[in-house]
Amino acid sequence: MKRAASMTQLPDLEQLLADPVVAALSRSEETAWFRDRPTPTIDGIKASGIDPAITEDARARFRRFAPWFAERFPDTRHTHGILESPLVGVPDLQTELGNRYGKALPGKLWIKRDDLLPVSGSIKARGGIHEVLQVAERIALEAGLMEPTDDARVLMTPEVQELLSAHGIAVGSTGNLGLSIGIVASELGFNTTVHMSMDARAWKKELLRSRGVTVVEHAGNFSDAVAAGRRTAQEDPSVWFVDDESSLSLFAGYSVAGERLAGQLASLEVTVDAQHPLFVYLPCGVGGGPGGVAFGLKQTFGDAVHCIFVEPVSSPCMSLGVRTSLHDAISVADIGLDGLTAADGLAVGRPSRLVGEHLQQLIDGYVTITDERMKACVGLLHTLEGIDVEPSAAAGVPGPWQVLANKTYLSTFGFDDAALASATHIIWSTGGSMVPAEEMAGYVAEGQRLAGEVIWG
Repeated sequence: MKRAASMTQLPDLEQLLADPVVAALSRSEETAWFRDRPTPTIDGIKASGIDPAITEDARARFRRFAPWFAERFPDTRHTHGILESPLVGVPDLQTELGNRYGKALPGKLWIKRDDLLPVSGSIKARGGIHEVLQVAERIALEAGLMEPTDDARVLMTPEVQELLSAHGIAVGSTGNLGLSIGIVASELGFNTTVHMSMDARAWKKELLRSRGVTVVEHAGNFSDAVAAGRRTAQEDPSVWFVDDESSLSLFAGYSVAGERLAGQLASLEVTVDAQHPLFVYLPCGVGGGPGGVAFGLKQTFGDAVHCIFVEPVSSPCMSLGVRTSLHDAISVADIGLDGLTAADGLAVGRPSRLVGEHLQQLIDGYVTITDERMKACVGLLHTLEGIDVEPSAAAGVPGPWQVLANKTYLSTFGFDDAALASATHIIWSTGGSMVPAEEMAGYVAEGQRLAGEVIWG
C-alpha cells in the first residue's frame, strides 16, 4: 500500500480553526479528543483493508530468524533470539500522579518497556527490523540461495553475503527507526544509508557510522529525510527504501506485539474482557509504530482494548490529520506549528495515510502533551520507579488521567465504575536503553526539576 501524493485542496485557515480541537492544536495547547461512538473491531479491521494474515507472516519470520539473532546479538540469547520487552507494574507512579492530578486512577498502571527491546533499544526493533529481514529473505530466495524452510543463519554463508553486499537499504528517520534498520541491515551485509533529520540525536548518528552505515544529515525535518531516502531508491534499483509513511512490512512487524502482550498479561493473571477493559497509550510520530501495534492489539483483544495515540503539542500530525479528515494532505505547518520537540522520534509534521485513513476506526482517542510535561514524566519515572527513558517514551504517562477526565467518552463506551476499577492501563514506552549515560543523566536532571514546576491538576 504505497503513499500517493494527495491532491486534496486544503480549506483556508479560518475554516480549519472553526473546529475547537484544531484551534487548540494550533495554539500548542494540550488536547484530548475521542471517538463519539464505538466501532466493532471486526468492522474496523474490515474497513482498514489490511489483511490480518500479515501479522502471522511477520510472527513466523521473527521465529525463523531467532537462531540468527541469538548468534549475532548476545543480548537476545536469554530469549533464544526472540525480540520482546518486559511488562512492569508502576504502582508508585500511579499513586504519585493520582495525587498530582487530584484523582486516583482506578485499576492498575503498567509500562510496556519497548525501551528495553534487544538489538536497538526501541519500539522500532519491531517494525524496522522486520522489514530488513523480509528484504534479505526475498533476495536470497529469488536467487535460489535459500529455501523457505531454511534456518535464517544461511544468510551468513559467503554466497549469500556476496549477494546481499550488492544491495542497499535506505531509510529516512528522526533517529530510532534509522538506528534499528542500520544496525540489522549492516549486520546482514547490506550497504546501508540512513537519511537523518535535524531532530536526530548526534549519538545515534555516531553509533550508526561506527557500524559502517552511511549517515546523510538533512537540515530539514522528518518528511525531508524521508523524501531524500525515497529519491535514493528511485535512482538505484539495487536499493530498497524502507518507507516509514506507508510500509505494510513495518506495520506487520509492529503488529506482532499484540499476541505477545496477551501472553504476558496471561502469565501475570491479568484478565482482559468487556468487564476488564484494557487501555493502551501509544506515543505517535508518523503513526506506523502505534498503528501497527494497535492493529495487533485489536486482532488479539477485540473490543476489550482501547488504543489512545499521544503526540507532542508542537507536532500533533495524526490528531490533525484524522480530526480534519485530510490525513497526509495536511501538515502541522499548515496551522502554524514548527514541529520542534524534545521527543525526536515524534517530531513529524505530516502523518501516515496508511494509519490515519485506514485505521482511524480502531483508535479511540488522541492526546497531546507539552515537552515540559513529557520531560517531567521522565523525571518521575526515574525517581519513583527507577526507569530511565527518552522523553518520547514518557509521552503516554498522562494518558490515563485524560481518559478519566472525559466523562462523555466514558459514558458513550459504557465504562462504569466497576469496569474502571477492573481496568488495565498500559503506557507503551518507545526508546531509551541505548542513550549514552551522560545524556540520560541530563534528561533525568531536567525532568526532576520540571516535575516540581509543571501544573498537573
